[in-house]
Amino acid sequence: MGTTLVHEGTAFVNFRDHTFADRHAHAYRWVDVKRFRLPSGDVADRDLLAALVAHEQFRDDYAGGGVDPGGTRHGPYRLHLVTPDAYRRIDRERASDLLRTWAEQHGPVPGTLAEALRREVLDALADADAVHHLDGLGEDEYHDWASVHGEFHELVLVDRRAGRLALLVAADD
Repeated sequence: MGTTLVHEGTAFVNFRDHTFADRHAHAYRWVDVKRFRLPSGDVADRDLLAALVAHEQFRDDYAGGGVDPGGTRHGPYRLHLVTPDAYRRIDRERASDLLRTWAEQHGPVPGTLAEALRREVLDALADADAVHHLDGLGEDEYHDWASVHGEFHELVLVDRRAGRLALLVAADD
């Protein structure tokens, strides 16, 4: 039997819920965090990524429809083309820089948003012993309406001490 992840919950940080100095700076940006409990035992990261990609919660187009158990899309990508090989391991500093650059692309984020990002994203990133970035796919793997996303950043955080895996999607549409 393969590795199984148990979905424990989701957090959603919507930039529109915060007041920016420039009222257009939120640019329809958001971060979706799906949390999973790791299986017991020593499971390789590649097997955890395979379990994540196979999980029902991964079948999300991130375009307002939510999780679709029979779905064929994952963000802008055709689901069947997202495999563990599409992820690259990166260090926490690089992942943090990626997220901060994306979040601050229109200027500093307001304090309430910075706190929400710290609580839901950056703390989990700081605790992760492995970070995997979905960057092995490109436009050839896009589905028919993938252009709805202006930017799409995906990180998988593995925290073995806490027994948790987090799927972070930061995007704008």
